[in-house]
Amino acid sequence: MGNLCSTEKSDPFSQPGRRLGTAPAAGPSSVSVPPTASSRKPTRVGGPPRTLGGGGGGGEGSGDGAGDPRTNAALAAEARFQKSKQGGGKLKAGLDAQRSMTDSVALKQASEEERRRRDMDQGAGALRHD
Repeated sequence: MGNLCSTEKSDPFSQPGRRLGTAPAAGPSSVSVPPTASSRKPTRVGGPPRTLGGGGGGGEGSGDGAGDPRTNAALAAEARFQKSKQGGGKLKAGLDAQRSMTDSVALKQASEEERRRRDMDQGAGALRHD
């Protein structure tokens, strides 16, 4: 099949090549930069700027800045835990209720739902005269 909407290009091997180690043909010495590339604002990741080295900086959670990494990790984990304990809305309440159910209660609830589903299917079958 050929190209329907474009011009036919010649075979790349029909032109003479060059030897290994030789320089390519001389092209333009400089390339223009598109105007959108130079006018773009640099992206900012977040947080206050910090000085590199010396350990004087520090993360958000550490007050002294020069803490033990293990202590900093423990503080961050504690902060995440406290944040997760806060109210999470309707979905979190449903998940907490589901977690607090015992196995027997969960099995009993699933059994009741299945019975109701079977009863509805039987009723629909009776209406269709199956």
